[in-house]
Amino acid sequence: MGILFGYIFLGISLSAPIGPINAAQLDAGIKKGFGHAWLVGLGAMVADILYMIMVYMGLVHFISVPFIQTFLWLFGSFVLIYTGIESLMGIGQVVDNRQNNRDTRFKSFSYGFLMSLTNPLTILFWLGIYGSVLVETASKYDAKHLLLYSFAIIFGIFIWDLIMASVASSARKWFTENTLKVISAISGLSLLGFGVYFGYKAVKILFFH
Repeated sequence: MGILFGYIFLGISLSAPIGPINAAQLDAGIKKGFGHAWLVGLGAMVADILYMIMVYMGLVHFISVPFIQTFLWLFGSFVLIYTGIESLMGIGQVVDNRQNNRDTRFKSFSYGFLMSLTNPLTILFWLGIYGSVLVETASKYDAKHLLLYSFAIIFGIFIWDLIMASVASSARKWFTENTLKVISAISGLSLLGFGVYFGYKAVKILFFH
């Protein structure tokens, strides 16, 4: 049981570092509430699961192809810059946005999914971390335990998703409107920053590889 909790904690630890997903969740929670922030994280988690499956099946070797890497960096840059600009333009909506229709909820899920799916850092992260976990776990346990511990990691990611969504949505009650606008602006700028960095990496591969 202790080992299982260790893998759950690993999932939480993998999700906790500051990155575009956490910034997007914070922004969505402030502007639209818990549901949208949770859906951003859920979309990212689905992409994480896809990459975990790819690592498990040994299908990640094609990521080393420069064309694939360039496409991911460019598309990831587009998604992050677009989201960052949209976030900055929507700062005035931080008070209480009650547009909770299906389209906007799907949009929140799609943001999280695309951000994680097109993030080469996510790919390298899972290839390195989960790849190492697979090697160590496979050497000690059977396939059933390997699957169980993999689900434990996913559950840890899910827990962090709930924590971030709760913190982001609760911030609307804790802080003043101006403070929320500042936090939202910082989130939007961080998304833009990640987008510019991704674009730089794409240009570097295209012209200096």
